[in-house]
Order: sequence, then C-alpha cells, then structure tokens
Amino acid sequence: MRLVIVGGVAGGVAVAARARRLSEDAEICLIERGPNVSLVDCGLPYYIGETILDRGKLLPTSALQLTERHNLNVRTLSRLEGIDRERKTVRIHNLEGDLTYDLPYDRLILAVGAAPARPPLPGVSLPGIETLHSLEDADRIKARLDSGRRSVVIVGAGILGLELAENLSQRGVKTMLVERQPQILPALDQEMTTPLLAVLLTLGVGVRLGQAVQKFEQAPVGLHTILSQGEVLQSDLVLLGTGTWPENQLAFQAGLAIGPQGGLQVNQFQQTNDPNIYAIGAACEVDDFVLRRQSRVSLPGPARRQARVAADHIFDRRSQYRGTQGTAIVSVYDRVAAITGASEKTLQKLQIPCRSCYVHAEHHASFFPGARQMTLKLLFSPETGRILGAQAVGWEGTDKRIDLLSVAIQTGMTVEHLEEMELACAPQFGSVKDPVNLLGCIASGMRNGDHPQLPVTSLLNSPADDWPFLLDVRSAREYAAGHLPGAVNIPLRQLRARLDELPVREPIVTYCRTGQRGYFATRILLQSRFEAMNLGGGYLTYRLFRPEFR
Repeated sequence: MRLVIVGGVAGGVAVAARARRLSEDAEICLIERGPNVSLVDCGLPYYIGETILDRGKLLPTSALQLTERHNLNVRTLSRLEGIDRERKTVRIHNLEGDLTYDLPYDRLILAVGAAPARPPLPGVSLPGIETLHSLEDADRIKARLDSGRRSVVIVGAGILGLELAENLSQRGVKTMLVERQPQILPALDQEMTTPLLAVLLTLGVGVRLGQAVQKFEQAPVGLHTILSQGEVLQSDLVLLGTGTWPENQLAFQAGLAIGPQGGLQVNQFQQTNDPNIYAIGAACEVDDFVLRRQSRVSLPGPARRQARVAADHIFDRRSQYRGTQGTAIVSVYDRVAAITGASEKTLQKLQIPCRSCYVHAEHHASFFPGARQMTLKLLFSPETGRILGAQAVGWEGTDKRIDLLSVAIQTGMTVEHLEEMELACAPQFGSVKDPVNLLGCIASGMRNGDHPQLPVTSLLNSPADDWPFLLDVRSAREYAAGHLPGAVNIPLRQLRARLDELPVREPIVTYCRTGQRGYFATRILLQSRFEAMNLGGGYLTYRLFRPEFR
C-alpha cells in the first residue's frame, strides 16, 4: 500500500499516525508545502499577543520526530502541483531544490486545508494588509508590532477577529474591529453576543458593526480603511479575518466533485467521487449532524476525527463519520462564549420549527464564594423535544455546560433527558439542579403546558401599543432600577392578595429578573383562571436584546 497524504497540521499528521498504527507495511508519504509539518494554529493570536512566549510551543512535532516515531516519509517545503487520477500519481514541486517529480499512490488523502479569504477590494494587496494562517504570518505581524506599529484595524469579528482584538489590545495596541454583520461572532444569535461586546467596549476596543469595508488606501502614514458609511479608519496595520476558502483548485481540475460551499464532496468514509482519493478537514464538506445538510467546518477536532475515519476505511476497519455540529468556544478577556449545533437564526432561515429558552444561573452553588452567573440558551423541536442547538456565555464552567449539551445533541437526547441528567454536585462545582437541568425543566414545562412562555422577540417585533399586559413581579426596588416599558409592578409575595388589580379578559405576561419568580407568578395566575404566560428568560434576557450601553 502506497499512501500519499497532502497537507500536515491537525488532519494530515493524524491520518498518517493512525495509518501507521494500522499497518507497519504501508509506505506512507506526508507532503507539506510549509517548513513545519505540524502547527497549533489556534495559538497564533496568543503568540502575537505574547501570552505564549515560546514559539516552539506552537510546533508540537517535527518531520524528524514523525520519521523516527512512525517511520513516515515526510517531505516539507513540497507543493502539490497536479493530480493524475488515471496514472494514480501526484506532481510535487520541491521548493528547496526547485525540483518537480511525480509520486505514485494507491490511496491519496487530501488534507490541504483552506486559505484565508482576501476580499476583492481595491487596495487589498497593499503592504501592511495581512492575513493570519501560518507561523510565518504570525512572525511577520509580531515583528511589525515589535518595531513600533501601535494601531491595527481588524476586518471580521468572528473567533479569530476577537482573539486578535483581545491580544492586540492587551499589548497596548489601539485596536478597531470592523464587522459587516450587525453583531460580533456571527455564528451565534445576536443577543448572546451582547456581554462580549460590552467587554470589548469597556476595555477600549473600537467596534464598527453593520459596516462593510469599501476599499483600502495608502495613507501618508500607514493605511486608510474606508467603510461603507464613509468613515475612514487610520492604522499602521490591517489584519483580515474574513473567513477561509478551501484550496481545492487542483482537485477540481482533476475532476473531483466540489460541493456548494467550495469543499470537496465526500461520503461517510471521507471518500471523494474517486474511491482512491479521500479528503479531510477544511478541504471537504460533511453532513451537518443537526441540519442534515452539507457544511464546511474549519475546526481541528472534526479534522482529526475525519482523519481516523479515512485511515480506518483504507485499512478495512469499520468506521464512518457521523457528521459535525460545529461546537466552538472563544474567550474575550475573562468572558467566555460557546455554541454547539444550530443557531436560532439558522433554524428560522431554513424554516425548521424550533423553540428557545434561557437560563441565567450561577456556575456553582450561589452560597459558595466565587459563584458567577452564566447565560444558557437552548433550541429544541417543539414536536419531539429533540435538542437542536445551544449557546452559552459566562465565565468559569461555560465550557463544561456547552460540552454537556454537545454530547446531548450527539446522542439524540430530548429536553426531558436534560431534566433528568445526573451531574456531579458539590458547592464549589455545581448546584443540586445544574443550569443544564434547569434548561431541561423549563423546556419540558413549555412542551407540556406547565410553563407557557412568550419570547422576548415577540414583544420587540410588535408595536408597543400591541403589547400584552406586563406584570413585573420583582421587588419595588428592582422595578425602580429598570423595567419594561408600561409594566405594572406587583411583587410576587403580594400577588395573591392583589389579584383583583389584574385584567381578567386579556393575556398577562409576567416577568422577573431571570424567569423563576415569573414562573411562580404564572402558576398562581393560571390556577386563578387568568390567561398568563412568562416572559422567556426575564428582564436579563430583555437586556440582552436591548443592552443599556446602546
């Protein structure tokens, strides 16, 4: 068996190592166009920001180590220049010796990844406009900052853009973040990004949302970035974080099928339409586990799982890729945001029925020192209760909850399963009823009619004159500090004695700070023959949609 793997980093190295574990007899050749066969590319912003001081930490293994440990034929600084499917050869150009040769294969694995997208804008190729993809890119950006560049415009407010903004601002670099969407972190629902946006603004990062870059110009000093609303941003550097595009031109020329998002089409074994050629990582499109459609995900975890599946199939092991759900996490200073599965806006766009609920709860027992509040959002099927997606924003413990919800999606759990999920409990780790359990309780109550809710968006998407009767059941002090327009305040402890103050022929929407007291009030009203429902997630959720800093 002659196995040729094109591309290193997470996927290529993983498939090579797995293949060797399955066969000592195979000839395994790993081709990498860069000088480093392996790179922890998610650490690059932190190297630029000098959180990671040792450059070598970003290079977990070397060509020599792979050769000695796994008996691989590793060829760095070697570029793929063509695929001949009929002859079963690849054309390789050695960049050091300027030598081109043909390399035969029995099976070919394409782990070529994706290149940073450079939008076709005037001036985008000017000196000082950089992308961050390789260690050499990071070296170049860091050297310019070290030499005195003190202002940067970052185009794109996805995960990479936020990580760069955090690291640059921590270095004392004046940082401006530009995003054409009306929110940061476009993968999440907008309200769940509000806390992170507040952190960025508080710590001095400039943010321009809902504005596209029109062009770049050379300035007398540095660069000008001209935005769609006419604003001109001055900076020493511009960093592009506008996404990636699969490097599949040679595969396309060889007749391999390309999907709607530009990735190679593969089956559940990672095979392309040529059964002798496989593709893994950002180069290919795979099934979205929730939406059951093709998606392209540039994450190391899925790439490594795809690598294992491809190697297993080549060596006659039973293995197939189950699909991906895009579980991701990012921190901005001390605040954390995460997502798994589908977002509400995606489900709505695809017209997939869903309901949502929110929980605002401490990450461990509230009576134990250090408890900090997180917000969780759950999306589920109203018909089956199947979990479709989840998002979280908070501090400590956010990663734990999104991972739990990721597993719940993978195993086909319903919201009723969340309610019964048995989790470790101790004051410093979690409460008797974990935030994940609370999500299950609320969603189950919504499905069985015990906990009717009105989404905050239903209020905000209708004129204030059409709003139902709003009953604020918080204390008078809480009400005075801020409340929904037109809301009437009757504290929960007084509610039973003041029912005669409520309208009997129109719906009543109760709310409190987080939803619990509003739920108690709803139960009182329903059993007193009022038409009542709780405002989903309470006043804190309303503030996510209508933040005070705007």
